Amino acid sequence: MTTKNKTGAHLLINALKTAGVYKIFTLSGNHIMPVYDAIFDSKIDLIHTRHEGAAVHMADAWARITGEVGIAMVTGGPGHANAVSALYTAGMAESPVVLLSGHAPINQLGKGAFQEMRQAEIAAPLCKASWVCQQTADLASDIAKAIRIAKSGRPGPVHLSLPSDVIESAIPENLVMPTAEQFKATISDTKESAVSALITQLKQAKKPLILSGPMMQSKVGRIQLQALENALGIPVIGMESPRGIGDPSLGAFAEVLSQADCILLLGKKVDFTLKFAQSPGLQKDCNFLQIDPDTDEIQRAKNTLGSRLLNSLASDVPSAIHAILSGHQDKATDSLAWKQEVSDAIAFRPAAWKSILPSKGNIHPVQALAPLQEILDSHPDSVLISDGGEIGQWAQACLKAPNRVINGVAGSIGSALPFAAAASLAKPNTPIVAVMGDGTFGFHSAEIDTAVRYQLPFTLVIGNDARWNAEYQIQVRDYGKDRTIGCELIPSHYEKVCEAFGGYGELVNDSNELLPAAKRALASKLPACINVMIDGLAAPNIKRS
Repeated sequence: MTTKNKTGAHLLINALKTAGVYKIFTLSGNHIMPVYDAIFDSKIDLIHTRHEGAAVHMADAWARITGEVGIAMVTGGPGHANAVSALYTAGMAESPVVLLSGHAPINQLGKGAFQEMRQAEIAAPLCKASWVCQQTADLASDIAKAIRIAKSGRPGPVHLSLPSDVIESAIPENLVMPTAEQFKATISDTKESAVSALITQLKQAKKPLILSGPMMQSKVGRIQLQALENALGIPVIGMESPRGIGDPSLGAFAEVLSQADCILLLGKKVDFTLKFAQSPGLQKDCNFLQIDPDTDEIQRAKNTLGSRLLNSLASDVPSAIHAILSGHQDKATDSLAWKQEVSDAIAFRPAAWKSILPSKGNIHPVQALAPLQEILDSHPDSVLISDGGEIGQWAQACLKAPNRVINGVAGSIGSALPFAAAASLAKPNTPIVAVMGDGTFGFHSAEIDTAVRYQLPFTLVIGNDARWNAEYQIQVRDYGKDRTIGCELIPSHYEKVCEAFGGYGELVNDSNELLPAAKRALASKLPACINVMIDGLAAPNIKRS
């Protein structure tokens, strides 16, 4: 690029172009105005949100659905602080996100600069890396480094602060720009021989399992996992829910997990979602093998599992899968009965769900959600978005789609609406169903305005039970019905909020009207809200007996 009359902001945009970035999720502010100005000379689109946290959530969903890095950009100080909390959701989902934050000028630090804040230190606990760019000459290489780190190994968020004097200063002469290769993920050189010993040990088990973590739960990732299962003849299960082995989308998985005698942890952490590999969730003598990109995670597994960890290998997961497939095509184990048992357990749903009678008033969550499968089945690339709370668990039990984005291991709530907007941007002309509770609607309801401005249609289904139901269920279980507090909400007309922003809205309190309402919402080609009055039931705990 020519450097005449160009500033660090132009250098930043040029670096993002080299990285293949063409969408930035953002909210404006003083410190990043030079970058906005530089955008005019590029083909990069700004998707301007109503809250900084929503910008990060949108970048997160974009990354999970497209496989590309998600870029969020916010101003410094309070703008940065607003964005930081959403990094936790992205991090636990193993989503490659880069947060660019404006920052007080370096030459004013320590003097009481406007919105001066120790931004890198604030973001650091939630990121793979977090730092402040120190000079204009470093901008392009810092962006390359941030994107490379975010995508490498176990993907996750990275934060880079951009001091205003750094992005406003002239570009140094004869600056060498990073090549496109320097923005790419670092790939492990994993040989077939390195994985063969682990796979041989796994095949010796009578009831082996392979468990993968959140990073492999994209559409592309699940296709790779299915190829692995087909090649080895060993069940491969993806885990990304805060409900862990009780994830309703996995049916009665807990029943077969407790029978497993050897488990390969393929990028899957030994954490609360696996009940720390302890009985009764797993057999006391169940052995483990591990392939993981993080040596710290391997050491943590060794500390937890002791002698039960038979073997481990440091490798990024896609490279390991490639190496396994290269050496084990047409060498599937003879464990069809076990594979079928696992498949049947995961597919199991209570027969009683199909016999629930149509109802009016507060309808059963199954009646509110199961009909939506017809919408998701209408397109080969449809998207299911699911928030947290009890309604999110019912959604994950009742619905499936080629693309799925959920609140993830973080167990956070409120992200579904910005997730849905990003999904509509990533998958235009595709049915998108987003399910959330009435409580979480309040977190980012203004992002309906964002969706309307950018013409991003989706169908938002709100399970309205007029309470924070997850917290209510905990209080009832632990303290009794007479000691619930802080759970009550008003059965508000959220569909009218959507209409007020320029979207489409309907109130549904008749189970027979759910699917027709969803079809009308889809036909509106607008951000749409179906406000469904439901029974406030606890999330399903699926068992076959």
